[in-house]
Amino acid sequence: MAKKRPQSKAGKQQLKDGEIPVVGAREPCPCGSGRRYKACHGRAAAQAVTELVHRPFEGLAGECDWVALRELVPAATVELTLKDGLPEGVPSVTLATVLPMAWPALRRDDGSVLLALQNDTSSGDLSRDLADTLQRALEAEPGSPVTARRVPADGPRLQDLLAPDAAFEPNVHSGFEFWVPDAENATPEVSASLERANAAAIPTTLLSGVDAAYWCETPEKNHLRWVMPHPEEQLLDALARLHAAGSSSLGDDTRLVGSFRAHGLMVPVWDLPSSMGAEACEKPAVEFAERLATALASDAPLTPEERRARGGLTNRQVTLS
Repeated sequence: MAKKRPQSKAGKQQLKDGEIPVVGAREPCPCGSGRRYKACHGRAAAQAVTELVHRPFEGLAGECDWVALRELVPAATVELTLKDGLPEGVPSVTLATVLPMAWPALRRDDGSVLLALQNDTSSGDLSRDLADTLQRALEAEPGSPVTARRVPADGPRLQDLLAPDAAFEPNVHSGFEFWVPDAENATPEVSASLERANAAAIPTTLLSGVDAAYWCETPEKNHLRWVMPHPEEQLLDALARLHAAGSSSLGDDTRLVGSFRAHGLMVPVWDLPSSMGAEACEKPAVEFAERLATALASDAPLTPEERRARGGLTNRQVTLS
């Protein structure tokens, strides 16, 4: 016979929905129903936590750079500005691509906070996960890392914590020396960890003439990966117009080879010859941006050649997130 579900005791005060804390899935629900949390109020919380937010950085200054640092750039930092200012004892808050030991965040000995962007997260809303980690880092003891945890479904998002009008200015590094204040005098263990991380980092440079375009060097060829804010369908049409007209490249021996999808944005990718460094990309990128603006403004139907070009670009898309 099926077991009877335990009933809450008569007279036991029932909590309101807004007062119910998050507990373990198999623990009794704090509302007093007698059921496990996962079968009671945990259902709605689990659904909210797992629901995917396709553009988690939408509304933040530098959305395209947030996406690039999350998916494309090995080593970079950005100084963050909090909406309510820095708490007492916290001299700065810095976003970092990754931290040692895959820590979600670190409160340094001097009280400053490092927040990692490329860690795995527990929910479908990356912004909410990062905001929870940031809040806990601000309250952590100096000299201690912040560990991962399941994030409350109703917690704040980065958009609630960061100043909306503050500049978002990535500083791309050649290595991970920003992990420690004094890398030259680091312990042998830390030095070895830095050496391994630096060896795996792909040389990357942020172009200065256009937004969110990152040149990178690989053994066989170089690439330009450019995160763009335009709606995907409109951007595909514009790129198809340029591709069909033979004007989608960045110069001789360069080629638009496809694109990534990442966090709701498109990232066109160009193959570049090994001889083409970041500085040599600057002028062609600015000129391409002008051609793209013209193509984006067109609302004429695509020609057969442009439709074929669009189909080819669509077939060469890779979704990162």
